[in-house]
Amino acid sequence: MLPAAARLRRSEDFRVVLRRGSRAGRRRLVVHALTTDPSAAADTLSAARAGFVVSKAVGNSVVRHRVSRRLRHLVSARLGTLPAGTALVVRALPPSSTASSAELGSDLDAALRRLGLLTSRRPAGDVPRPTRPADATPDHGSAV
Repeated sequence: MLPAAARLRRSEDFRVVLRRGSRAGRRRLVVHALTTDPSAAADTLSAARAGFVVSKAVGNSVVRHRVSRRLRHLVSARLGTLPAGTALVVRALPPSSTASSAELGSDLDAALRRLGLLTSRRPAGDVPRPTRPADATPDHGSAV
C-alpha cells in the first residue's frame, strides 16, 4: 500500500498531471508524469506521488482491483528512484487485465525510461530469481 503522502487523491491533481504532464504509452498502460522544477518550488518540494486510473474497459471489479493492486505494488517499488516533486498517473489499458506482474513491470519501466525518470537499472525490489537448469534434479526439500 502506498502511504497517504505518496498518493494523488484529488481530481484536480489528476487533471493537472494529465493535461500538463508528459505521456509515454505502452501496450498495457500509459504513464503521465509531471515533474515540478526544484528551484521554483523549493518550499513545497515533496516526495514523488502516484495515482491510478483503471476503467471499466479493463474488466469487472475483481479484475480492475487486481490490476490496481499490481500497479500499486510496482509503482511503490519505484517511487524512491523518481525525482522529488514528481507526480505520476498510471492509466491501465484493457490488455493489462491478462498481463502478469512481470509484463506490467516491464511496461512501466519502459514508460518511465522514455519519460527520462528511470535509469536502465532495475529497482531494488525487483531482483530476478535465479533459475534452475532444466536438467537438474528437482529439490523436494528432503535431506534424506
